[in-house]
Amino acid sequence: MTPKLIDTHCHLNFDQFDLDRSEVLQRAHDVGVVAFVNPSVDLADSRHVVALAQEIPNLYAAIGFHPNDAASFNEAALSELRELAQQPKVVAIGEIGLDYHWNESPPEVQKSVFEQQLTLASELNLPVIIHQRDAAADTMTILQQWANQPHPYLVLHSFSSDLAVAKMALDLGFYLGISGPITFKNPKELPDVVAFAPLSRLLVETDSPFLSPHPFRGKRNEPAQVKLVAEKIAQIKGLSYAETCQQLTENSLAFFHL
Repeated sequence: MTPKLIDTHCHLNFDQFDLDRSEVLQRAHDVGVVAFVNPSVDLADSRHVVALAQEIPNLYAAIGFHPNDAASFNEAALSELRELAQQPKVVAIGEIGLDYHWNESPPEVQKSVFEQQLTLASELNLPVIIHQRDAAADTMTILQQWANQPHPYLVLHSFSSDLAVAKMALDLGFYLGISGPITFKNPKELPDVVAFAPLSRLLVETDSPFLSPHPFRGKRNEPAQVKLVAEKIAQIKGLSYAETCQQLTENSLAFFHL
């Protein structure tokens, strides 16, 4: 029996999949992927993801504004996000956070939009998917303050920071999302992070169509390749693939209340 996995972060609504979405879904099914969580990057994307989730039985939506799109956020958008969150297949707020690498929105705007969406997640008791790039210090400062409030589950998606940040996140009760870079020939501190973190606090993801794992680096990523990420986690943990998949799937089901 093929072990089951859930791709907890993939952008199946993106136009890179418009020509072969059904084939992509079938390939994922063939390797044991039984569900997908599709985060959003802005309001139009949130609408699109919610609509796509109505069409695909095992696809779930997360809604929100990516930090690169924070400049287009306003009160009307927040109100519509609150309405969209009532849709039955919306399971999280995300992806939200800070991105100082591209810096497409001013940092102060990013922080304000991030905090407003964290508040929304708390109000709605929804899990949160965090995007962070070159902004670990400010991200963790905001999350440390937020962690003092009653809050749902939170994952640092496609975790790429060092072990110190990982320890801080785990101490706050958060999860780490592990994606394709764990398979790269130079994964930096990621193997140490995966070795240190309890398997019960990891989620597995592809971030499709981005971050293809080795040996497909540089090509379009797709959910079937989450299997390669799970295999690498199993190797680092010294566990069987089946045992690793079982725990990762249990984590995903609990995290997103699926």
